[in-house]
Amino acid sequence: MEIIKNFPCLSILMCMFAAIISSALNGKWAKWLNAFVLTAVGAMSLAVLYLTVSTGESYIYVMGHFPAPFGNEIRFGSLEAGIAFFFCVIMMLSLNGGRKKLQFEINPSKENLYYIMVDLLLSSLLALVYTNDLFTAYVFVEINTISACGLIMITENGHTIEAAARYMIMSLLGSGLFLIGICLLYDLTGHLLMSNIRVGIDAIVTNGTYKAPLLVTIALIVVGLAIKSALFPFHAWLPNAYGYSTVSSAAILSSLVSKGYIFLLIKIIYRVIGFDTFRDSKIINVLFVFGLAGMIMGSLSAIRENDIRRMISFSSVAQIGYIYMGFGLGTTVGMIASIFHILSHAATKSLLFVSGAGLTDVSGDRKEFIELTGAAYRNICAGLAFTVGSLAMVGIPVFSGFVSKLLFSQAAVQNAHKLLPTLIALAISTILNTIYFMKTVIRIYTPVKSKYTSVSVKENPLYVITLLCFVVLNIVLGMWSQPITDWIAQGLSVFA
Repeated sequence: MEIIKNFPCLSILMCMFAAIISSALNGKWAKWLNAFVLTAVGAMSLAVLYLTVSTGESYIYVMGHFPAPFGNEIRFGSLEAGIAFFFCVIMMLSLNGGRKKLQFEINPSKENLYYIMVDLLLSSLLALVYTNDLFTAYVFVEINTISACGLIMITENGHTIEAAARYMIMSLLGSGLFLIGICLLYDLTGHLLMSNIRVGIDAIVTNGTYKAPLLVTIALIVVGLAIKSALFPFHAWLPNAYGYSTVSSAAILSSLVSKGYIFLLIKIIYRVIGFDTFRDSKIINVLFVFGLAGMIMGSLSAIRENDIRRMISFSSVAQIGYIYMGFGLGTTVGMIASIFHILSHAATKSLLFVSGAGLTDVSGDRKEFIELTGAAYRNICAGLAFTVGSLAMVGIPVFSGFVSKLLFSQAAVQNAHKLLPTLIALAISTILNTIYFMKTVIRIYTPVKSKYTSVSVKENPLYVITLLCFVVLNIVLGMWSQPITDWIAQGLSVFA
C-alpha cells in the first residue's frame, strides 16, 4: 500500500514528461503516448481511490526533503482520487469521440502539438486536484490556461483566435485576482501550505483581528476563480471557444477545464478558509445571485441560438450557474449537490458535443438547425446519444441530471431564506432547458426528403463505443447516485 501513496505525484510528473517527450515525436506516436499516459494515470487514480475509500483517511505526500512549512505537499483523500479518476475517464472518452475528425480539423504537422497541450492540461488538472500548496496551485492554474488556450486556437480560424484572445484576457484577470488573494493570505498568515494557512485564519477569526483584510482576501480568491470558470457574466469567450474548436477540444474544455478551477475553489473553501468562515463572510450570497442569474441567462441565450454547437456552449453557462448556486446555499448538502453536478455535467456535456458532431457530419458539416432536420435517421447512434444527453440535461429520471436537480432542491429546503428563489430558478431553468433541447431532438427526428437523405454512414466502431460509454456513465450516475453521494460526503468530511 505504501507505493500507492506515490501515485498522485507520479501521475502529475508522467503527464508533464509525456508533454516534453511528445515535442520530439510525430503525431501518431504522440497520440499513442497520450493514450498510454491516460490509461496509466487512470489506473493509478483508481488505486488511490481504493486505498482512500477503504481506509477512510487522507494522506500527505511530502515532495523533497523539506517538510511543512518550507516544503511542498500533495494531499489526497477519496474525493481527490475519485475526481482525478473521473477526469481521466472523461478526457479519454472525449479524445476517442473526436479522434476521427481531428485529422481534418487541424494541420497534420501540428498533431503532436495538440497532444502536448492535452498532456499539459491533464497534468494541471491533476495538480489542482492534489496539491496542498496555494502557490503551486497558482502555477498550474496558469499552465491550465495556456494549454486550454492552445486547444482552442489550434484550428487556426478567425473564430477560435478571437475566442482564445477573449479567453486569455478574462483568464488573466481571474488569475491576477487569485494571485493577489494568495499574496494577501501569505501576508496575513505567513504560509502557503493550505493546512498551515487554515491554522492562521482560525486564529484571526478567533481573535477578531484583520476582519476586513480577510474578507477582501476571500472575495479576491473567489471572484478570481469564478471568472476563470466562466460564471455569468464572465462567459463572453465561451460560445466561440466551444463552438468552433475541435470536437475533442470542445468536449474537454466544457467538461473539465472549468471544473478544475471549481474543485480548487472547493478545496480552498474547506481546507484554507474553513466552511463556517466562508459562510459567515456572506460572499456565498453573491455567488448565489450570480449562480441564479447564470442558470436563467445561459438558458435564454441557448434558446436564441441557431447553431447546435453554440447552443450546447451556452447551456454550459447555465450549468456552471447551478454549481455556484449550490455553493451559495451555504449547506453541506448544497456542496454535495454541486460536486455531483460537476460529475453529471462533465459526463453529459461531453456526450452532447461528441454526438452533435456525428449529427453535423451527416448534414454537410452544417451546424444550423434547419440543416440538421432528420439527422438522427442518417446517424442513428449519434441521434440516440444526443437524445440521452438532452434528456439528462432536462432532468428526466434515470439520467444524472435528474439527481442533480433533486439534490439542489433538497439542499434548498435546508435554507429557508433561499428556498423560494432556488426552486423558482430550478423550475424556470428546467422549462428553458426543455425548450431548446427538446426542440433540437424534435428537429433531428423530423423526417424530411433532402439532399442528405442518400448519405450513407459507416461509423467508426471507436466512435460508437465512446457514445455507448458516455450513455452508460450517465445512467450509472442517475441510477446509482446514492453510493456516489455517500462517497462525496465521506470525502468532504475528511477534506479539512
